[in-house]
Amino acid sequence: MKVIKKNEDEQEDLELPLFDFYTVTIATDNFSKDKKLGEGGFGPVYKGTLPDGQDIAVKRLSHSSTQGMIEFKNEVIFCSKFQHRNLVKVLGCCIEGQEKLLIYEYMPNKSLDFFLFDSSQSKLLDWSRRFNIISGIARRLLYLHQDSRFRVIHRDLKASNVLLDDNMNPKNSDFGLARMCGGDQIEGSTSRVVGTYGYMAPEYAIDGIFSIKSDVYSFGILLLEILSGKKNKGLSYSSHSCNLVGHAWMLWKDGTPMELIDTFLEDSCVLSETLRCIHIGLLCVQHQPDDRPTMAFVLIMLNSENALPQPKEPIFFIEKVSIKEKSTSDSKTSSSANEVTVSIMEPR
Repeated sequence: MKVIKKNEDEQEDLELPLFDFYTVTIATDNFSKDKKLGEGGFGPVYKGTLPDGQDIAVKRLSHSSTQGMIEFKNEVIFCSKFQHRNLVKVLGCCIEGQEKLLIYEYMPNKSLDFFLFDSSQSKLLDWSRRFNIISGIARRLLYLHQDSRFRVIHRDLKASNVLLDDNMNPKNSDFGLARMCGGDQIEGSTSRVVGTYGYMAPEYAIDGIFSIKSDVYSFGILLLEILSGKKNKGLSYSSHSCNLVGHAWMLWKDGTPMELIDTFLEDSCVLSETLRCIHIGLLCVQHQPDDRPTMAFVLIMLNSENALPQPKEPIFFIEKVSIKEKSTSDSKTSSSANEVTVSIMEPR
């Protein structure tokens, strides 16, 4: 089996099966538009079929991508170390000239955002499916934080990075921005803030401090999105200028939290579970990292009926401003999606 070996300018072995570019080109009908599944900050993703009939998903690094060789190598390293049934399986990679490709197992139900933010698809996610997805994401994040060989901070948890299998079970994907921590280390810092606006914890977006608790913050945002069927970023309400977190808090404070819930859930939701999930979501997006639960405690809260601590008012609400998109080389902060709206944190 071919594997990528250490090159002179690499610091680690990148040991994954190596696909040749011709094989991938044939599998994707020369990267046909009809085969395109979607696109993110890394580049477009295509469906392909190998000669043996196996379906694959191919992520192709775009030449205009804000991400590059650093993130590509990072994901290859992570995927070679963390092949777990609850994470999307990486079958191999391809590096030929300017072409850099990652080959994954094909997930027939695409990503969570495909269903969640599309009114024609969202109705297919009843409460039992959404609760199963919430619990599944929490378990997979706990594996990364606590149960894997190395502690992993994902740094880019979002709806488009949660893929769904045949039975709508979630699998975490995209480790291009992830960081491994040794020993008891639970946090780190960087001068290069990367990720997706709207999911970033305040301490990471502003000071570059990332931790397992910044992942918990991202999980809280995702949880509120799953409950509401609305995006945190780019959302506004006629009654107040704030994002989904601010809206959820105002409804909680007014004693009407169920107004947050997606209308498609009216006939299927379990009231006690739904209210509990809103409560947990608000605990996860607390401003101070120490006030947020660990993922281990999140799972306990999801599966018990014990009383929960009261959330504090979120200090940072997010307002939208439009700016010209900057490249990573021009700015300290880069987004993992090709978006022109950025989120500016302002204290209340």
